[in-house]
Amino acid sequence: MTFVPRAVRAGNYRFAIGTAGSTTLVLQTILLPLAFADEPSTIEIEGGTHNPHAPPFEFLDGAFLPLLRRMGPGVDLQLVRPGFYPAGGGAIRVLITPNRLSALHVEERGEIVSRRVRAVVANLPYTIAQREAQTAAAELGWGEDCQQAHTLTGSIGPGNAVSITIASENVTDVFTAFGARGVRAEQVCHDAAKQAKRYINSTAAVGEHLADQLLLPLALGEGGSFTTTPLSGHSTTNLDVIRRFVNVRTEVDEVRRGIVLVRVGGRNEG
Repeated sequence: MTFVPRAVRAGNYRFAIGTAGSTTLVLQTILLPLAFADEPSTIEIEGGTHNPHAPPFEFLDGAFLPLLRRMGPGVDLQLVRPGFYPAGGGAIRVLITPNRLSALHVEERGEIVSRRVRAVVANLPYTIAQREAQTAAAELGWGEDCQQAHTLTGSIGPGNAVSITIASENVTDVFTAFGARGVRAEQVCHDAAKQAKRYINSTAAVGEHLADQLLLPLALGEGGSFTTTPLSGHSTTNLDVIRRFVNVRTEVDEVRRGIVLVRVGGRNEG
């Protein structure tokens, strides 16, 4: 099989997945190509916005896209309506304004400037979200001012998610967990809090999932670097694929116990 790509065409596009398949994964497939187009594009994608097997809306909006915008492209993301697994039916709308991808260096996170636990429910009792926000904040040792509970409207099915946002001077990261049938609310918020604790207790600038998301933009742009915890299997596979398709230098070095420095950039010889 041979694939010969042509020039990327900007425009107004709509994709209907038809299931709870991830809208954010579809967005990530087309986001970087359209960031190199000649003109802005508007995208609407229907499907799952909160899927436990893909980056949820809150992660893209709060963690990944701010760093991508720092590199150059303009990306405005809007949640039109939520779509939880397995019902789906959600929608996101995106405006992409192209620009070159400049270098990005995030090696120190800096001091934490704000923190938030946000629990959301759709077609479920609001008290679930309240209990989750309170429990997760208590597990992290945070006060009431860090707690948010919301009911999302427009979802065709039930859903529940907890997101923990940690904003530091140089980077913001988001950690999420999802409710499911037979899973107690306390377990959902414990899963999210456990991820956040691991990040806080490390000195890494970016967490496990954000590290994975940054690799491709750095490889296609002018490179950069970041510190993170030891790379996951998903990230190492991502690096292997990048090396096969992009003539770019990549380095992963342990700089202190439990922390690696990832450098992406610079063309290989030959």
